[in-house]
Amino acid sequence: MTAAILCSFGMLGACGPNGAGEGAQPDQTSSTVTADSNGADSMASRDPGKGEVVQSDDPDTELRPVMQAQVVLERLGFGPGAIDGKQGVSLVNALKGFQEARDLPVTGTLDDATRLSLAQWDNIAATRVVTIPKAWGDIPFTTMPAGAAQQAELSHLGYENLVEKLAERFHTTPEVLAQLNPGGQEPRFAPGQKLRVPNVGADWIDASLVDNKEWLETLRSLGVGTGQPDVARILVDESEGWLKAFDKQDRLVAMFTVTTGSQNDPLPLGNWEVKGVAYNPPFAFDPKLFWDVPDSDEKQQLPPGPNGPVGVVWIDLSREHYGIHGTPAPETIGRAQSHGCIRLTNWDAARLAQMVSGSTKVVLQK
Repeated sequence: MTAAILCSFGMLGACGPNGAGEGAQPDQTSSTVTADSNGADSMASRDPGKGEVVQSDDPDTELRPVMQAQVVLERLGFGPGAIDGKQGVSLVNALKGFQEARDLPVTGTLDDATRLSLAQWDNIAATRVVTIPKAWGDIPFTTMPAGAAQQAELSHLGYENLVEKLAERFHTTPEVLAQLNPGGQEPRFAPGQKLRVPNVGADWIDASLVDNKEWLETLRSLGVGTGQPDVARILVDESEGWLKAFDKQDRLVAMFTVTTGSQNDPLPLGNWEVKGVAYNPPFAFDPKLFWDVPDSDEKQQLPPGPNGPVGVVWIDLSREHYGIHGTPAPETIGRAQSHGCIRLTNWDAARLAQMVSGSTKVVLQK
């Protein structure tokens, strides 16, 4: 995605609190779920039921234990960031969240106790094979210009190419998709082709719960389901680089790796509230609010889109100009710094947006 990493200090427009989903996403999708009842796209996960044996016409020829743990943890609400089959800071945080929620020793590793607890989902494969929808051949892709003035001339800050859209849909990177699908004819990825992807789940969508049809399409595009838990409290730790979400019983129900602040734009520590949620928001770019942008640059109104400065969603906080939002560069989460706000991958931000409400409290700590 475009390398522009900005935090919204501009007005995103009036927005009301988002209605959270009814209850938590099931640990794994029932085998009775049909394509007709699922509002997700045609590439949605079709997992076996509990105790059922995986049946696949295209079994993976490799064992991928780390990736398998990543896809299971993500289903359970503990986001490992971009799914890549590698050990990294996001997987460590996901493991710590799972361990804390299950009253296991919090080690951040796939130790014996954690493997035993995760074993009930051993029938969830690390990868699956999908067919890229032929309708994706009609999607316009545009290379993102670097400057805000040039971006402002576009109608939508969408994906630059098919592989970028595929990577976001399956919560991974173009590099991982290439590794999972070596060789083949050029172009390597095209509408109608079969493709091996990380077996991301939690993508069951009840379309009747989403009044905003553009947001519904965003959820489909990101592979994010509507069955999310209600969250009463969010805790963000700047030094550890994570966000924890707790329900009304103060149980940990989700945890994501985040990027927060910098020396020039530190995270505003303290107690805040969620004021509302803006879906697919535009971005008011004011150069005077960025220490690393010349004040001589002009203000710009940037269009919405997954490659926009705040990604697909803005969760507004009671501290003016600060919020929780997505990013056009998911591979930088947990690594690069932000302009004071809290950045997640677009898919994690979309998931969190469905958990919060106007009563959700937010604590930002160092």
